[in-house]
Amino acid sequence: QVQLAESGGGLVQAGGSLRLSCVASGRTSSMYGMGWFRQTPGKEREFVATFNWSGASTYYVESVKGRFTISRDNAKTTVYLQMNSLKPEDTAVYYCAARTRSGSNVYSRYSYDYWGQGTQVTVSS
Repeated sequence: QVQLAESGGGLVQAGGSLRLSCVASGRTSSMYGMGWFRQTPGKEREFVATFNWSGASTYYVESVKGRFTISRDNAKTTVYLQMNSLKPEDTAVYYCAARTRSGSNVYSRYSYDYWGQGTQVTVSS
């Protein structure tokens, strides 16, 4: 089992920045990759960003490219999402997630086995 705990959400004005953190514990060696999703009421949980622990590649949804950066520590315990130039449409609950299978569709929420409890990000206009 892997446990994930997010932090760093909050209220920020449009154009501002926030940094989300996700601390992983438990069987972290079983994780193949980690990522971030977000969800607003009445909508599907949306992919935001991810990476594989075995490589340097990162993947982003088009709407955040150039504004958000996903990063990690080499101890395989903490993942970050640096969010710059925030827009009101970025308002959502942000979830950290972990994958344990290689070759899965990194953009699909169904490929992720473990989830954090979520942290609210609100961007005011």
